[in-house]
Amino acid sequence: MSSRPFFEVVEPGLETCVQELPGRIGHWEQGFPPSGPADAWSFRLANLLVGNDRDAAALECQFLGPSLRFLADGVIAMTGAEMMPRLDGAAVALWQSLPVRAGQVLATGGGRTGARMYIAFAGGIDTPKVLGSRATFHMAGVGGVEGFAIKAGQVLPVGETAGPVMAQQILPAMRPPIETGKIVSVEVVAGPNDDWLGDAGAAGFLAANWTVLAQSNRTGMRLKGPSIAFAPRAYDKLPEHGQDPANILDHGYPVGGINIAGQTPIILLQDAPSTGGFINPFTVPSAALWKLGQIRPGQQIRFTPVTLDDAHEMRRRQDLICTASQALGPL
Repeated sequence: MSSRPFFEVVEPGLETCVQELPGRIGHWEQGFPPSGPADAWSFRLANLLVGNDRDAAALECQFLGPSLRFLADGVIAMTGAEMMPRLDGAAVALWQSLPVRAGQVLATGGGRTGARMYIAFAGGIDTPKVLGSRATFHMAGVGGVEGFAIKAGQVLPVGETAGPVMAQQILPAMRPPIETGKIVSVEVVAGPNDDWLGDAGAAGFLAANWTVLAQSNRTGMRLKGPSIAFAPRAYDKLPEHGQDPANILDHGYPVGGINIAGQTPIILLQDAPSTGGFINPFTVPSAALWKLGQIRPGQQIRFTPVTLDDAHEMRRRQDLICTASQALGPL
Protein backbone atom coordinates (compact mmCIF):
# COMPACT_ATOMS: atom_id res chain seq x y z
CA MET A 1 0.00 0.00 0.00
CA SER A 2 1.41 3.40 -0.94
CA SER A 3 1.54 6.14 1.67
CA ARG A 4 2.11 9.89 1.86
CA PRO A 5 3.43 12.28 4.53
CA PHE A 6 0.36 13.69 6.23
CA PHE A 7 1.24 15.55 9.42
CA GLU A 8 4.19 16.98 11.33
CA VAL A 9 4.39 16.87 15.11
CA VAL A 10 4.55 20.43 16.49
CA GLU A 11 4.12 19.49 20.17
CA PRO A 12 4.05 15.81 21.13
CA GLY A 13 1.84 15.94 24.22
CA LEU A 14 2.37 13.38 26.99
CA GLU A 15 3.54 10.03 25.60
CA THR A 16 1.35 10.29 22.50
CA CYS A 17 1.96 7.10 20.56
CA VAL A 18 0.87 5.01 17.59
CA GLN A 19 -1.34 2.05 18.44
CA GLU A 20 -3.31 -0.50 16.42
CA LEU A 21 -5.34 -3.66 16.97
CA PRO A 22 -5.10 -6.53 17.65
CA GLY A 23 -1.56 -5.55 18.56
CA ARG A 24 1.58 -7.66 18.59
CA ILE A 25 0.27 -11.21 18.68
CA GLY A 26 2.39 -14.34 19.11
CA HIS A 27 5.53 -12.86 20.69
CA TRP A 28 4.76 -12.84 24.42
CA GLU A 29 7.20 -15.69 25.06
CA GLN A 30 9.91 -13.38 23.71
CA GLY A 31 8.88 -10.58 26.08
CA PHE A 32 6.65 -8.59 23.69
CA PRO A 33 3.07 -8.09 24.96
CA PRO A 34 0.21 -7.28 22.58
CA SER A 35 0.16 -3.53 23.39
CA GLY A 36 -2.58 -1.74 21.41
CA PRO A 37 -4.95 1.02 22.60
CA ALA A 38 -5.94 1.24 26.26
CA ASP A 39 -9.51 2.12 25.23
CA ALA A 40 -10.24 -0.07 22.21
CA TRP A 41 -13.88 1.06 22.04
CA SER A 42 -13.05 4.74 21.45
CA PHE A 43 -10.14 3.76 19.21
CA ARG A 44 -12.30 1.69 16.88
CA LEU A 45 -15.02 4.33 16.64
CA ALA A 46 -12.44 6.95 15.59
CA ASN A 47 -11.35 4.71 12.73
CA LEU A 48 -14.93 4.16 11.56
CA LEU A 49 -15.44 7.92 11.30
CA VAL A 50 -12.65 8.27 8.72
CA GLY A 51 -13.55 5.23 6.65
CA ASN A 52 -10.74 3.00 7.92
CA ASP A 53 -10.79 -0.58 9.02
CA ARG A 54 -11.77 -0.26 12.67
CA ASP A 55 -8.38 -1.65 13.82
CA ALA A 56 -6.12 0.61 11.69
CA ALA A 57 -3.20 2.45 13.32
CA ALA A 58 -4.06 5.75 15.02
CA LEU A 59 -2.71 8.01 17.77
CA GLU A 60 -3.34 7.45 21.47
CA CYS A 61 -3.06 10.71 23.46
CA GLN A 62 -2.61 10.42 27.22
CA PHE A 63 -3.73 13.22 29.60
CA LEU A 64 -2.17 15.99 27.46
CA GLY A 65 -2.73 15.93 23.73
CA PRO A 66 -0.39 16.93 20.85
CA SER A 67 -0.33 19.72 18.29
CA LEU A 68 -0.10 18.61 14.66
CA ARG A 69 0.48 20.52 11.39
CA PHE A 70 -1.15 18.93 8.36
CA LEU A 71 0.91 18.57 5.21
CA ALA A 72 -1.95 17.52 2.94
CA ASP A 73 -5.74 17.65 2.75
CA GLY A 74 -7.58 14.80 4.44
CA VAL A 75 -10.06 13.74 7.10
CA ILE A 76 -9.44 13.02 10.79
CA ALA A 77 -11.59 12.12 13.79
CA MET A 78 -11.13 12.34 17.55
CA THR A 79 -12.84 10.22 20.21
CA GLY A 80 -12.40 9.36 23.88
CA ALA A 81 -11.26 11.92 26.45
CA GLU A 82 -12.19 15.57 25.91
CA MET A 83 -8.91 17.44 25.29
CA MET A 84 -10.44 20.67 23.93
CA PRO A 85 -9.15 20.37 20.32
CA ARG A 86 -8.87 23.48 18.18
CA LEU A 87 -8.21 23.68 14.44
CA ASP A 88 -6.43 26.92 13.56
CA GLY A 89 -7.71 28.30 16.85
CA ALA A 90 -11.37 27.36 16.36
CA ALA A 91 -12.92 24.77 18.67
CA VAL A 92 -13.84 21.47 16.98
CA ALA A 93 -15.90 18.55 18.23
CA LEU A 94 -15.05 14.95 19.06
CA TRP A 95 -17.04 11.97 17.80
CA GLN A 96 -17.37 13.20 14.23
CA SER A 97 -15.32 13.28 11.03
CA LEU A 98 -13.36 16.49 10.49
CA PRO A 99 -11.95 17.66 7.12
CA VAL A 100 -8.51 19.27 7.38
CA ARG A 101 -6.42 21.13 4.83
CA ALA A 102 -2.68 21.38 4.25
CA GLY A 103 -1.14 24.02 6.51
CA GLN A 104 -3.78 23.85 9.23
CA VAL A 105 -2.74 23.14 12.82
CA LEU A 106 -4.68 20.96 15.24
CA ALA A 107 -3.94 21.87 18.87
CA THR A 108 -5.17 19.86 21.85
CA GLY A 109 -4.80 20.45 25.59
CA GLY A 110 -5.14 18.67 28.89
CA GLY A 111 -7.96 16.19 29.29
CA ARG A 112 -11.10 17.58 30.92
CA THR A 113 -12.81 14.20 31.03
CA GLY A 114 -11.27 10.76 30.80
CA ALA A 115 -7.59 9.98 30.34
CA ARG A 116 -7.01 9.13 26.66
CA MET A 117 -8.10 10.65 23.38
CA TYR A 118 -7.69 8.95 20.00
CA ILE A 119 -6.96 10.64 16.68
CA ALA A 120 -7.61 8.61 13.54
CA PHE A 121 -6.58 9.65 10.02
CA ALA A 122 -8.24 8.58 6.78
CA GLY A 123 -5.95 5.92 5.32
CA GLY A 124 -4.50 4.97 8.71
CA ILE A 125 -1.04 5.75 10.05
CA ASP A 126 1.45 3.84 7.89
CA THR A 127 4.58 3.48 10.00
CA PRO A 128 6.62 0.24 9.57
CA LYS A 129 5.39 -2.90 11.28
CA VAL A 130 7.68 -4.51 13.87
CA LEU A 131 6.98 -8.16 14.69
CA GLY A 132 3.73 -7.89 12.79
CA SER A 133 2.33 -4.71 14.34
CA ARG A 134 2.65 -0.92 14.39
CA ALA A 135 1.59 -0.81 18.06
CA THR A 136 4.09 1.02 20.26
CA PHE A 137 5.66 -0.89 23.14
CA HIS A 138 7.64 1.79 24.97
CA MET A 139 9.58 -0.46 27.34
CA ALA A 140 11.30 -2.30 24.48
CA GLY A 141 11.33 0.54 21.95
CA VAL A 142 9.44 -1.30 19.21
CA GLY A 143 6.64 -0.27 16.87
CA GLY A 144 5.18 3.20 16.44
CA VAL A 145 7.67 5.86 15.38
CA GLU A 146 11.19 4.60 16.07
CA GLY A 147 9.80 2.55 18.94
CA PHE A 148 8.66 5.32 21.26
CA ALA A 149 6.19 8.17 21.77
CA ILE A 150 6.09 10.77 19.00
CA LYS A 151 8.50 13.72 19.13
CA ALA A 152 8.41 17.28 17.85
CA GLY A 153 9.54 17.55 14.24
CA GLN A 154 8.62 14.00 13.24
CA VAL A 155 6.53 13.53 10.09
CA LEU A 156 4.06 10.65 10.00
CA PRO A 157 2.61 9.09 6.84
CA VAL A 158 -0.86 7.72 6.18
CA GLY A 159 -2.02 5.16 3.64
CA GLU A 160 -4.21 5.84 0.66
CA THR A 161 -7.96 5.97 1.20
CA ALA A 162 -10.36 3.69 -0.64
CA GLY A 163 -12.56 6.64 -1.67
CA PRO A 164 -14.22 9.83 -0.38
CA VAL A 165 -14.97 9.97 3.34
CA MET A 166 -18.53 10.90 4.27
CA ALA A 167 -19.23 13.49 6.98
CA GLN A 168 -20.50 11.36 9.86
CA GLN A 169 -20.80 11.25 13.62
CA ILE A 170 -20.87 8.52 16.24
CA LEU A 171 -24.42 8.38 17.52
CA PRO A 172 -24.52 9.44 21.20
CA ALA A 173 -25.96 6.10 22.34
CA MET A 174 -23.00 4.26 20.76
CA ARG A 175 -20.27 6.24 22.56
CA PRO A 176 -18.53 4.70 25.58
CA PRO A 177 -19.98 6.27 28.74
CA ILE A 178 -16.78 7.71 30.22
CA GLU A 179 -17.38 8.22 33.93
CA THR A 180 -16.13 11.43 35.54
CA GLY A 181 -17.29 10.79 39.09
CA LYS A 182 -15.12 9.79 42.02
CA ILE A 183 -16.06 6.10 41.89
CA VAL A 184 -16.06 4.04 38.68
CA SER A 185 -17.67 0.60 38.52
CA VAL A 186 -15.50 -1.98 36.71
CA GLU A 187 -16.65 -5.52 35.98
CA VAL A 188 -14.55 -8.54 37.00
CA VAL A 189 -14.82 -12.30 36.63
CA ALA A 190 -13.48 -14.67 39.28
CA GLY A 191 -10.11 -16.32 38.71
CA PRO A 192 -7.69 -17.66 37.98
CA ASN A 193 -6.62 -17.63 41.67
CA ASP A 194 -9.75 -16.54 43.56
CA ASP A 195 -9.46 -19.60 45.87
CA TRP A 196 -6.33 -18.01 47.39
CA LEU A 197 -8.56 -15.32 48.91
CA GLY A 198 -11.47 -17.56 49.84
CA ASP A 199 -15.06 -16.41 50.22
CA ALA A 200 -14.40 -13.91 53.00
CA GLY A 201 -11.31 -12.41 51.39
CA ALA A 202 -13.02 -12.11 48.00
CA ALA A 203 -16.08 -10.48 49.55
CA GLY A 204 -13.91 -7.92 51.32
CA PHE A 205 -11.98 -7.16 48.15
CA LEU A 206 -15.16 -6.60 46.14
CA ALA A 207 -16.73 -4.44 48.86
CA ALA A 208 -13.81 -1.98 48.92
CA ASN A 209 -13.21 1.22 46.98
CA TRP A 210 -9.73 1.13 45.41
CA THR A 211 -7.92 4.41 44.65
CA VAL A 212 -5.93 4.60 41.39
CA LEU A 213 -2.36 5.71 42.11
CA ALA A 214 -0.27 8.04 39.96
CA GLN A 215 2.35 5.26 39.76
CA SER A 216 0.33 3.62 36.99
CA ASN A 217 1.10 3.20 33.30
CA ARG A 218 0.27 1.01 30.30
CA THR A 219 1.90 -1.95 32.06
CA GLY A 220 -0.25 -1.85 35.18
CA MET A 221 -2.73 0.25 37.12
CA ARG A 222 -1.66 0.36 40.78
CA LEU A 223 -4.37 0.57 43.44
CA LYS A 224 -4.50 1.54 47.10
CA GLY A 225 -7.12 0.34 49.55
CA PRO A 226 -7.75 -1.76 52.65
CA SER A 227 -5.75 -4.78 53.72
CA ILE A 228 -6.37 -7.93 51.71
CA ALA A 229 -7.33 -11.09 53.60
CA PHE A 230 -6.10 -14.44 52.28
CA ALA A 231 -7.48 -17.97 52.54
CA PRO A 232 -5.66 -20.58 54.69
CA ARG A 233 -4.15 -22.16 51.57
CA ALA A 234 -2.14 -18.95 50.98
CA TYR A 235 -0.22 -19.71 54.20
CA ASP A 236 -0.27 -23.52 54.24
CA LYS A 237 1.53 -24.14 50.95
CA LEU A 238 4.62 -25.79 49.55
CA PRO A 239 7.85 -23.73 49.81
CA GLU A 240 8.17 -23.34 46.04
CA HIS A 241 5.13 -21.04 46.14
CA GLY A 242 7.13 -18.42 48.07
CA GLN A 243 6.82 -16.94 51.55
CA ASP A 244 4.30 -14.12 51.09
CA PRO A 245 0.61 -15.18 51.04
CA ALA A 246 0.27 -13.45 47.66
CA ASN A 247 3.11 -15.55 46.19
CA ILE A 248 2.38 -18.51 43.96
CA LEU A 249 4.45 -20.71 41.67
CA ASP A 250 5.08 -18.75 38.45
CA HIS A 251 2.13 -19.04 36.08
CA GLY A 252 0.56 -17.21 33.14
CA TYR A 253 -1.00 -13.78 33.62
CA PRO A 254 -4.10 -12.69 31.68
CA VAL A 255 -4.50 -9.16 30.33
CA GLY A 256 -6.86 -7.54 32.82
CA GLY A 257 -5.73 -9.79 35.67
CA ILE A 258 -5.73 -8.11 39.08
CA ASN A 259 -2.26 -9.01 40.28
CA ILE A 260 -1.79 -8.96 44.07
CA ALA A 261 1.79 -7.89 44.82
CA GLY A 262 1.93 -8.21 48.59
CA GLN A 263 -0.92 -5.88 49.58
CA THR A 264 -0.94 -3.85 46.35
CA PRO A 265 -3.40 -4.77 43.59
CA ILE A 266 -2.05 -4.02 40.11
CA ILE A 267 -4.38 -4.44 37.15
CA LEU A 268 -2.33 -5.87 34.27
CA LEU A 269 -2.86 -3.77 31.14
CA GLN A 270 -1.87 -3.91 27.47
CA ASP A 271 1.90 -3.80 28.07
CA ALA A 272 1.96 -6.20 31.02
CA PRO A 273 4.23 -9.26 31.34
CA SER A 274 2.85 -12.69 30.52
CA THR A 275 3.89 -14.56 33.66
CA GLY A 276 4.96 -14.15 37.26
CA GLY A 277 4.69 -15.36 40.82
CA PHE A 278 1.76 -13.38 42.28
CA ILE A 279 -1.86 -14.43 42.47
CA ASN A 280 -4.59 -12.98 40.25
CA PRO A 281 -7.89 -13.55 42.10
CA PHE A 282 -10.00 -11.58 39.59
CA THR A 283 -9.76 -10.55 35.95
CA VAL A 284 -11.28 -7.54 34.19
CA PRO A 285 -12.94 -8.94 31.03
CA SER A 286 -11.88 -7.61 27.63
CA ALA A 287 -15.09 -5.62 27.10
CA ALA A 288 -14.45 -3.64 30.31
CA LEU A 289 -10.75 -2.87 29.72
CA TRP A 290 -11.69 0.39 27.95
CA LYS A 291 -12.85 1.77 31.30
CA LEU A 292 -9.35 1.38 32.72
CA GLY A 293 -7.99 3.35 29.77
CA GLN A 294 -10.16 6.33 30.76
CA ILE A 295 -9.70 6.29 34.56
CA ARG A 296 -7.52 9.05 36.00
CA PRO A 297 -5.23 8.86 39.06
CA GLY A 298 -7.21 9.74 42.17
CA GLN A 299 -10.43 8.18 40.94
CA GLN A 300 -11.64 5.08 42.73
CA ILE A 301 -12.66 1.71 41.36
CA ARG A 302 -15.42 -0.47 42.77
CA PHE A 303 -15.26 -3.95 41.26
CA THR A 304 -18.55 -5.55 40.19
CA PRO A 305 -18.56 -9.35 39.81
CA VAL A 306 -20.04 -10.80 36.61
CA THR A 307 -20.19 -14.31 35.20
CA LEU A 308 -18.27 -15.53 32.17
CA ASP A 309 -21.53 -15.56 30.24
CA ASP A 310 -22.08 -11.91 31.22
CA ALA A 311 -18.56 -11.06 30.04
CA HIS A 312 -19.09 -12.77 26.68
CA GLU A 313 -22.36 -10.90 26.18
CA MET A 314 -20.65 -7.58 27.02
CA ARG A 315 -18.06 -8.34 24.34
CA ARG A 316 -20.69 -9.27 21.75
CA ARG A 317 -22.60 -6.02 22.35
CA GLN A 318 -19.44 -3.93 22.14
CA ASP A 319 -18.27 -5.63 18.93
CA LEU A 320 -21.70 -4.98 17.41
CA ILE A 321 -21.52 -1.30 18.36
CA CYS A 322 -18.10 -0.99 16.73
CA THR A 323 -19.52 -1.52 13.25
CA ALA A 324 -20.43 1.21 10.78
CA SER A 325 -24.08 0.19 10.48
CA GLN A 326 -24.65 0.44 14.23
CA ALA A 327 -22.47 3.37 15.28
CA LEU A 328 -22.53 5.95 12.50
CA GLY A 329 -25.08 8.61 11.62
CA PRO A 330 -25.05 11.69 9.36
CA LEU A 331 -23.83 15.01 10.68
